[in-house]
Amino acid sequence: MKKTMLSALALIVAGSVTLPAMAGDTLDAVKKRGHVLCGVNTSAPGFSSADSEGNWKGLDVNTCRAVAAAVLGDADKVKYVPLSSSQRFTALQAREIDILSRNTTWTMTRDASQGAVFVAVSYYDGQGFIVPKEFGIKSAKELDGATVCVQSGTSSEKTLADYFKTNKMKYQTVVLDTTEATQAAFLSGRCQVYTTDMSDLAGMRTLAQDPSKYEILPELISKEPLGPAVARGDDEWFQIVRWSFYTTVEAEELGVTKANVDELRKTSTDPNVQRLLGVNEDMGKLIGLDKDWSYRIIKQVGNYGESWTAYFGPETALNLPRGLNRLWTDGGLMYAQPIR
Repeated sequence: MKKTMLSALALIVAGSVTLPAMAGDTLDAVKKRGHVLCGVNTSAPGFSSADSEGNWKGLDVNTCRAVAAAVLGDADKVKYVPLSSSQRFTALQAREIDILSRNTTWTMTRDASQGAVFVAVSYYDGQGFIVPKEFGIKSAKELDGATVCVQSGTSSEKTLADYFKTNKMKYQTVVLDTTEATQAAFLSGRCQVYTTDMSDLAGMRTLAQDPSKYEILPELISKEPLGPAVARGDDEWFQIVRWSFYTTVEAEELGVTKANVDELRKTSTDPNVQRLLGVNEDMGKLIGLDKDWSYRIIKQVGNYGESWTAYFGPETALNLPRGLNRLWTDGGLMYAQPIR
């Protein structure tokens, strides 16, 4: 028996044995329920927002849609749960949602003590400030004595305090519970400054009656790596969400899009493309899914660049530079772990 066990261990170490994925509780629950429960921001243009008919769109929305396509075969089988900043981790811990995809900053505190585990960075951001142009303020260093709107339950509160303390400036805060309330307070003049992630500032400005009256100051005062998270304790679900996101990035790296995925599946001789699309290897079995899981993600949701262009690109109201969110091959930080 001892020899048999040693032989089996040697095979595993040598990589000759592929261990099958074990179905986790979350995957079983999602399949039984028939949809993914996705925790999203109540109003974050570019990341998650609902139109007049209740249809949700955005980069964070597409993360959940990718998982639904992989697991349930249909990217539309998602129920969106709008959450405030203070509600989001409680909802995740209570398993009221399967995925928290709510432009949330990955920090050590959140990753280690709030019952969540972050899956990947889906957007590299940084905190900044926006002010009415009429004040003539051109730098954050001119904000001494300002009244600042900030949302409770966010990392922005601590970063704001750190920045003003470091620069020996004084300030007062107007703290509100929801994104909408914080934005409304700033636009109505209850505070002189609004602080949050730069992407959110750009999104908020599009909601103003006259966006040209507001200026985003140039300083970035923090690193804000945003990404989806899942509840601790279900490694199998964690892997499914992680590799569903990385599939979208890998697809952009390899030039695979919604439009050409069917053609490339038939004609590509690139082993990486064939592997990604389930032509020559079954990668799905490693995470408890079928062979077509990644093909469905690309066909129904598209690659990362397609999502970026649709929600932040030059044809959108946000019109943000891609910056650090460019692929690593273009000088950015967006990098997919190899699907092989």
